[in-house]
Amino acid sequence: MADPEVKLPLDPVDLENDSSNPDIEKEEQEKRPHHVDSASSLAFDIQRCDNDEIVWHYLTHETDLPSPAYLSRSSYDDTRSPPPECPDVKKYMSPFMWAARQKQILTWLSVLATCLCAYGAGAYAPAEGQMMQKWHISETAISVGIGTFTWGFGIAPMFLAPFSEIQGRRPVFVITGVLWVIFQMVCAVTPTYAGMIVARFLVGCCSSTFSTMVGGVVSDIYAAKDRNTAMALFAGGAILGTGLGPLVSGFIAQNLEYRWVFWVQVITNGLMIILIAAFFKETRGSVLLSRKAKVLNKWYTQLEEQGYYGMMMPTSKSSQHTAPQRIRWKVKSDEERASIGKMISVSLYRPFHLLVTEPVVFFFSLWASFAWGVLYLLFSAVPLVFQTNHGFDLQQANAVFTATAVAGILSSAISVYQEKWARMFLSEKRLTVLNTPEGRLYFACIWSALLPIGCFWFGWTSFSSISWIVPAIGVGCATMGIFSIYLAVFNYLADCYHIYASSALAAQSFCRNMLAGAFPLFTPQMFRAMTFEGAGSLLGGLAALLTVVPWVLVFFGPKIRARSKIASQIMEKP
Repeated sequence: MADPEVKLPLDPVDLENDSSNPDIEKEEQEKRPHHVDSASSLAFDIQRCDNDEIVWHYLTHETDLPSPAYLSRSSYDDTRSPPPECPDVKKYMSPFMWAARQKQILTWLSVLATCLCAYGAGAYAPAEGQMMQKWHISETAISVGIGTFTWGFGIAPMFLAPFSEIQGRRPVFVITGVLWVIFQMVCAVTPTYAGMIVARFLVGCCSSTFSTMVGGVVSDIYAAKDRNTAMALFAGGAILGTGLGPLVSGFIAQNLEYRWVFWVQVITNGLMIILIAAFFKETRGSVLLSRKAKVLNKWYTQLEEQGYYGMMMPTSKSSQHTAPQRIRWKVKSDEERASIGKMISVSLYRPFHLLVTEPVVFFFSLWASFAWGVLYLLFSAVPLVFQTNHGFDLQQANAVFTATAVAGILSSAISVYQEKWARMFLSEKRLTVLNTPEGRLYFACIWSALLPIGCFWFGWTSFSSISWIVPAIGVGCATMGIFSIYLAVFNYLADCYHIYASSALAAQSFCRNMLAGAFPLFTPQMFRAMTFEGAGSLLGGLAALLTVVPWVLVFFGPKIRARSKIASQIMEKP
């Protein structure tokens, strides 16, 4: 692999004065025609390169950049103006080659952004009471604000993802981030219920990039074997933010006007976007490569305008000899990339095609959708249970979401280290299995059982005679199960579908957000009609049934993937 730091060519004067290496001098003499002096030879080469057509070559991150032809001569035409300085192309190096500290900064920025966008989903719930009184609407009608947020969250990436493939991650983040802040301001100032619903949908659309595309950022800068920690932090940020939303907004809605729930988000989100604009660098490797090609091509044009023609290129693939050649760079991904309209159509079609044709995608989407629905169901269930049976006020009831936030932090810490600990004690045979896509599910088989356990725990301890801390711990238990499912789905689909992973993840993300947005609409009615313990039992039973999904894939995953047209093709590739 080429050195990621491209070394700039030596100055011509340095080459002219370098007489310490006889091999260089000998090589220079061999290159010169014996019947002319060096100045005449240089003029001959310039005239020849000037008449030659430009040859286009493919540029990759591993390409060794050639030196300009004029540097291969011991003297050059003094009548020409000095050549333009070589551009600094180190900033376009592959993100995989970045320093560990730079990757950590981008990872934490992305995780913080994910946390804040997840915060916005649940922050709305504690303000529902004030908005119901202001607009004289029903409990179900005001809950639509959570639904429209998550529906926008699920739909927008289908259109925005192709833009990030072409323009890069950073421009999409900055533009949608600014719009995110603007529409939060609309939520804070809108005088009507309809305005709130529309604004919430747009907030969901714009903030979605800071969740769905963060997985892409992680893939941009980390190789598959190094992604575990970053993905665990990403999942933890999503869960932590989901808990912090109602936790913090409960105190705001109890003591201030509901509009401050949104003004606080305007301030925090605005600061986040400033940090993104200041410190977030482009991570999309193909975009950086295209920019590198453009910068180099511009430099070559400037050189030729001043009479410096040609780069020293190998005469053949196997030859070590070089000769001047007029070149320009092109990038294969630019040629293979379809039009934006075609990319959007594929972005809309392929996820649903995978959803109905790939059993793995379907059942994982079902599993993740239900788990995420339970998480959003808690926005309504927790205040209802704790205000009814334990006499909590609004801020006390929403303070129970501390359990969700703590569970997110604990789960992240465990996920970062559990694989390292396992590798210390597993045999070579077990380690081989751990390196397969099914190896991603070993821990999920155990931890995902916490979701049905937590549902039963929460439902059957929600009595006034039992201390409030007991059902609160049940909430935390269920959240840890949800975290394990969320992380397992991301990792397994990415490992199974590789180049189609974004489509597979988009399918589960769409299903997950569509179902999650619907759950709060019927949660209060379900818990009142079925009793708290009955509703908890129903959720626990469904969660227990879906917990079979990872076990089936652990035992039969390779066979299932072998029967898949897409996954089997990926398995066959070296």
